[in-house]
Amino acid sequence: MELRTLRYFVAVAEELHFGRAAARLHMSQPPLSRAIKQLETDVGAVLFHRSAAGVSLTPVGATLLEEARTLLDQADQVRVRVAAAAGAATITVGILGDSTDPGATRLAAAYRRQHPGVEVRVRDTDLTDPTCGLRAGLVDVALTRGPFDETGLTVRELRADPVGAVLRADDPLAGRDRLKLADMAGRRWFRFPAGTDPIWQSYWSGGEPREGPVVRAVQECLQAVLWNGTVGMAPLALGHEPPEELTVVPLIDMAPSRVVAAWKAGDTNPLIRSFVRIATAAYRGDPSERP
Repeated sequence: MELRTLRYFVAVAEELHFGRAAARLHMSQPPLSRAIKQLETDVGAVLFHRSAAGVSLTPVGATLLEEARTLLDQADQVRVRVAAAAGAATITVGILGDSTDPGATRLAAAYRRQHPGVEVRVRDTDLTDPTCGLRAGLVDVALTRGPFDETGLTVRELRADPVGAVLRADDPLAGRDRLKLADMAGRRWFRFPAGTDPIWQSYWSGGEPREGPVVRAVQECLQAVLWNGTVGMAPLALGHEPPEELTVVPLIDMAPSRVVAAWKAGDTNPLIRSFVRIATAAYRGDPSERP
């Protein structure tokens, strides 16, 4: 079994959909289907139940998935260690203002432990570019939040956080236990500069055009609320607690904010694959990835 074929199999097994797996692998569906059929021939067993209702793993497929993940992880680690021994192992990570996130802290510890020879360069970015400089080639992988324009990128969800309205503690709405976007109709919101990704901008303004101060960083958002009484949104997550002068009230009609890892589509750098694998476990609180 070739490693490439195992990667194809893992993609189908995780997506449980040949079309989505093909898109994730940046290939067309027919060669992917042929590769999986050939793998089933090599293994001597059916790996997927295929029906009008969808695709599901057979018991043999579930066993192979566990083993394939282990083999692929080991192969990536070999490549990373060889690169480190050659003095060529460097990865640049863009972080979107979430350096205090416990998931990021677990990730840093787990990555150091597994790849002590890799130099990690961190680029802390503001809120005007949710890809953290990925498209400009300034970083190899981004730890960021969706939604944003994903054209040309591969995006892996690490966690989803509910969001709330950021209010001054003396705001008339601050005493509520929950809010809807309509409760803040007519209020001034902090907003991002012109030219900011429109999908990103729309999400953080609640899907409506807003008026209010232009901000670029998390602290500027909080200061806009504190000084001017504006409102906005923030994740309801550990590591995002506001100052005591402010409060965050849950919004019940907003989709969660997704914490994601993103990288350029088609980039096969094993440093990135290993980083995303470790990040997935760290952000989900996997005990095996804790310091």
